[in-house]
Amino acid sequence: MPASPAGVAALDDKSRHSLESDLNPDEHTPDSRSRVVQSQTINFGAPHPSTNNRSIYNVTRSRSRDTVRSARSSRSISHPSPAAGIPIEFRTISFQISESQAATQEVLKARGKEEQKPDQDYFESLDFHLLSTERLCQQFNLDANQGLSNNAAQTRLQRDGKNAIAHHRENYLKKIFWYVFGGFCSVLWIGVIIFFLCWRPLSNPPSVPNLAMAILVIIVIALQASFSAFQDWSTSRVMNSILGLLPSDALVMREGNLVRLPAADLVAGDLVHISIGNKVPADMRIIRSSGDVRFDRSILTGESDEVEGATDATDQNFLETRNIAFMGTSVTNGNAVGVVVLTGSRSVMGRLASITANVKEKPTLIQKEISRFVRIIVVLTVILAAAILFTWVGWLRVDHSDFMNVVAMLNDVMGCVVAFIPEGMPVGVALTLMIVAKRMKANNILPKGLATVETLGCVNVICSDKTGTLTQNKMFVQSLGLVDQEFDLQALVSGQEKSIPIPSALEPLVQGSALCNDAFFDQETKDLPINERTVNGNATDAAVLRLVETLRPNGKTGLHEYERIHQIPFNSKNKWMLTIHKTPHAPNRCLVYVKGAPDVLLPHCSSYLSGDGITKTMDAAARESFSAFQQKLSRRAQRVIVLCQKDYVPTAPVGTNDFNDEILAHGVQDLTIVGIFGIIDPARPEIPATVAACRRAGIRFFMVTGDFGLTAAAIARDIGIFTGTAEPNTVSDLQALSADSVDEGDQEKHSRRSLLVEGSQIPALNQAQWDAICQYEEIVFARTTPEQKLRIVEELKARDSVVAVTGDGVNDAPALRAADIGIAVVSGSDVAIEAADLVLLDRFDSIIDAIRLGRLVFQNLQKVIAYLLPAGSWSEIWPVIMNVFFGVPLPLSSFLMIIICVFTDLFLSLSLIMEKEEFDLLSLPPRNHKTDHLINLKIYGQSYLFIGVIEAVCAHAMFFLYMYKKAGIPFHALIFAFGKYSDGFYGYSEAELTHFNAVGQSVYFVSLVIMQWGNILSVRNKRLSLLQADPIRKKQRNLWLPLAMLVSLAIAVFVTEEPGLQSLFSTASIPLEFWFIPLGLAAGVLAMDEGRKVVVRMFPRSVVAKIAW
Repeated sequence: MPASPAGVAALDDKSRHSLESDLNPDEHTPDSRSRVVQSQTINFGAPHPSTNNRSIYNVTRSRSRDTVRSARSSRSISHPSPAAGIPIEFRTISFQISESQAATQEVLKARGKEEQKPDQDYFESLDFHLLSTERLCQQFNLDANQGLSNNAAQTRLQRDGKNAIAHHRENYLKKIFWYVFGGFCSVLWIGVIIFFLCWRPLSNPPSVPNLAMAILVIIVIALQASFSAFQDWSTSRVMNSILGLLPSDALVMREGNLVRLPAADLVAGDLVHISIGNKVPADMRIIRSSGDVRFDRSILTGESDEVEGATDATDQNFLETRNIAFMGTSVTNGNAVGVVVLTGSRSVMGRLASITANVKEKPTLIQKEISRFVRIIVVLTVILAAAILFTWVGWLRVDHSDFMNVVAMLNDVMGCVVAFIPEGMPVGVALTLMIVAKRMKANNILPKGLATVETLGCVNVICSDKTGTLTQNKMFVQSLGLVDQEFDLQALVSGQEKSIPIPSALEPLVQGSALCNDAFFDQETKDLPINERTVNGNATDAAVLRLVETLRPNGKTGLHEYERIHQIPFNSKNKWMLTIHKTPHAPNRCLVYVKGAPDVLLPHCSSYLSGDGITKTMDAAARESFSAFQQKLSRRAQRVIVLCQKDYVPTAPVGTNDFNDEILAHGVQDLTIVGIFGIIDPARPEIPATVAACRRAGIRFFMVTGDFGLTAAAIARDIGIFTGTAEPNTVSDLQALSADSVDEGDQEKHSRRSLLVEGSQIPALNQAQWDAICQYEEIVFARTTPEQKLRIVEELKARDSVVAVTGDGVNDAPALRAADIGIAVVSGSDVAIEAADLVLLDRFDSIIDAIRLGRLVFQNLQKVIAYLLPAGSWSEIWPVIMNVFFGVPLPLSSFLMIIICVFTDLFLSLSLIMEKEEFDLLSLPPRNHKTDHLINLKIYGQSYLFIGVIEAVCAHAMFFLYMYKKAGIPFHALIFAFGKYSDGFYGYSEAELTHFNAVGQSVYFVSLVIMQWGNILSVRNKRLSLLQADPIRKKQRNLWLPLAMLVSLAIAVFVTEEPGLQSLFSTASIPLEFWFIPLGLAAGVLAMDEGRKVVVRMFPRSVVAKIAW
């Protein structure tokens, strides 16, 4: 609608000045000014922060929407059919624009403001493609021959900003905050505050040990935060290097000179020259072309069909017209000159990037699991700390005032906090994920975040794009034949390798394929295998060139005598390409080759070259044979191309207009068919095995593509997504199944594993149909738009599926971001890479390794936690309980608790990270993320009630044994001692009792450290015995384990023997025999768990087996 007068009046003087500065002064006539007043303002983007002037994209439109609508009725713009025009509507917004343009004013008003979509309005308001070249140049104050002046370009660059897509920016302050205060750190900071208070003012004189404890806890927090920050930093550094591999320059006309500039320095109004092999650096309106310019829009559409460029509008829709070249697309043929109309974030790719960035990030499954564990531990910690506090307030402070003062009580509270919280677990988890991420990188898989690694382990649905992901995004000739004979292409290739000449009937085909071809190999890749070489040219020519080079290496070298003297490029009207060549032995005759669509060329063919090398008449039988061969190739989803030739004697001079007219009139008549090609974008060779491996692992593999259903279904059958021979179900079958009239017999007849869903059917699906769809094992979604891909992901996730999405195009980005895990290929667009959680750096089958490692990391994390909890939590909380509720001198100090959690146990737990899988993890179904938790009741039972109880009892026994053996104080005297354990107790002084307690605490500490050796030997395998999977033999070898044992022993010796630590933290040297007794206890821990494993293996249905972890 036209803008209101108030809206026009709101334009400030600076915006008017900006507009006038970009328009030709000759345009400032009364009429033009009146048109400005009557037109609406397009708010394309916010002002650039460096200036108060409005962007050039805030210019007032040259015509109102009503004017455009009236122009639509008067212009005779052709509306090609979907098959003849742009091969796929690549943008959901494009559908919305077309629908809006076709709707009446009443319908538009009835929709109301609540349905307005900013992106739809943005692109619907653009009319750059509708303007004449002269008007376009006037709007941008551009000389079509000279380009912009350097001063004008610099002004616009300062005002509008760089021609670069604004990537998603991290909120680093928020990330740092969660590094430092997230998870267990929030509780540990409370401990820091309490330790500082216990240092002073609560202690007089100030307590240096409490100050040291506060500093130690801060170090633990810093250690946890540093590990998380380092992993994020290292991953983002690699990501930035990937995103930096983008085209960086453009050929621009400035002040009459062609100069090469960084693409980021382009501004609206720049005159850019593009040619074959270039990437389009910004959204451009084409004003001149070679007539055969074509673009590969697969980076936007996801499909490999090329789009022929034009200089005039071919569609009212900005996103569908072919006289706009979009940023990031590739020039596959010809050359063109265009005016930059949209740059950076205002371009189509930039807008899609902003849509992707707006998808809210959700916590990953491992983050949810760890958060759940943190909540449980924090709740237990608070309950126990509160119990200690209330016990002291209500009982100990009254009845045993000399036993525990405020500082001692707070120390016990903090002992409870330090004991219950396994401080080493976040570091252990981070290191586990980091090491597995490193393994993934070694397998050419780049995880963008630590938490991404584990999510792969519970993926049960993979939705994969087709073009460029499942297929090679390269066209190849897969079928070859004559009208009456099909050739085995593999046999021909094998024969060539064995120097067997090709059949003589194919000689004309090979020669014509080489001559009627504009593609050529990049010289830098000429030494590579043929299929790996870079080809400059359109997809069809490239496919035929690869075939020629395969059947006859250097096939063009002997054809220099057949000089090309004339050509008619392929266009959407003719649907064929024609070349004319000199005939070496007949100077007056020409050799005409025509290559194109069979439906167009077949009516012009009167003969064909048969398999015996004889030219035969194209009679009814031959046409039937041709039609059968064409249908056969079409069923294989191959594009059929026919090559024809003709000997011709021209009458008009070569190179004249008359010659061209003569060729158009007579050159494409009475043709002889010399070959038929079946061309396809084939699947990557590793895809079938990848799909099969995913299915074996219990993962459903779906295809979600923008391509046609027939093509998608054929590819799906080739790669194993569709496994049966029957045709797949369709949405109409779902409707039949849901009808009340369908009986059980019909339901059984319609019940199949496979389903083909067309994108046009998705909006009409109801929830019951989605429920039915999501139950299918094999699905192909065809002709889907970006919004529909996003909808598919959301519907699957709503039904408890853990969804991975793979893709490479901009159109995949929203779905990549919304999925539980997005997987991009490194050859894809930078927007897709940024939206993804995981990047495949090489082959697609590396996704199987990623899934295996994801499952392994979950298994190993469970082992790490099951190892850390017995000593790092359960066996540390009982000394506090014994001290507070039973009056026993504290058997383990807070300092030694931290040493166990963060040092001795941590190093041993890291060896578990290196454990190999016990069995083939891909033979199991994915874990259920709602029921199979990282830390479950079975692990709590194993860690707390089984191993934890054994270790706690044994460690206390060692403490009491030392007190009895070395101090002569029996167990019964220590129980309920409370304040009696002071000067004079059993005849000892205060200093002597303090020393006995310090040595006893060190004995408890060393006992736990050594008993954990038995624990780690048992916990490294859930079912296998140590005799079956020891850490020395090759099958389950883990030499990090004995090394980690030595490190933990060294730490224990250092902590107990270092005089400085003895003075600061009240540790002490322990008698020699108390280093050896725990070895037997460790063997006992191992023996007890080995017994559990024997029972589980022998009686898999027993109660023990059911509660075993």
